[in-house]
Amino acid sequence: MTTASVRLGVDIGGTFTDVVLEKSGELFSTKVLTTYTAPENAIIEGMHQVCAKASVDPADIGQIIHGTTLATNALIERRGAKTALITTTGFRDVIEMRTESRFEQYDLNLNLPEPLLPRQRRYTVAGRVDANGEILIDIERAEVEAVVDQIAKAGYESVAVGLIHSYLNPCHEQLVRDVLAEKLPNVSVSISSEVSPQMREYERFNTVVANAYIKP
Repeated sequence: MTTASVRLGVDIGGTFTDVVLEKSGELFSTKVLTTYTAPENAIIEGMHQVCAKASVDPADIGQIIHGTTLATNALIERRGAKTALITTTGFRDVIEMRTESRFEQYDLNLNLPEPLLPRQRRYTVAGRVDANGEILIDIERAEVEAVVDQIAKAGYESVAVGLIHSYLNPCHEQLVRDVLAEKLPNVSVSISSEVSPQMREYERFNTVVANAYIKP
């Protein structure tokens, strides 16, 4: 049997992990409990079960396709890591101010969801890059270190870094990331110039915050 004729599909849900194996057009399936702290354990358990049903050696699997709702569930239920945001001075409230886009344009009483991070979890540094990627105000390492010390004392598990125009020039974000890595090596770090290198700070900041929130 060629490995191309054996495929494994996995759907990691909030309660169960569904595993389906296709062998020469025939399907074998199972359902196991999702293991939140290590989702791969449920995948491995389910894989062995369907391989036993199909009399297939796991080494013969030629393709694995998987999807999950774990990240979506964590965002909706607000069960992500304790996360901080480091952003440019003057832009601390971007993720709360939003844009003019509204999913109910004429509803004056529209209740919008709270941002993932409340204001006290957002920190600022003074460095500034302009719309052409040129440095207007250089970032001070000492200031970054002071902010990182505050984050360390607060016990954050993850940090998002989103600075203005970093998609054009990521050097300031990279410096912040390096300081975080040096001083807090066990804290997860996401920088917007890598996660979502695009213009428009609201979209980019929210994307990197969401990434940091679910990453650990």
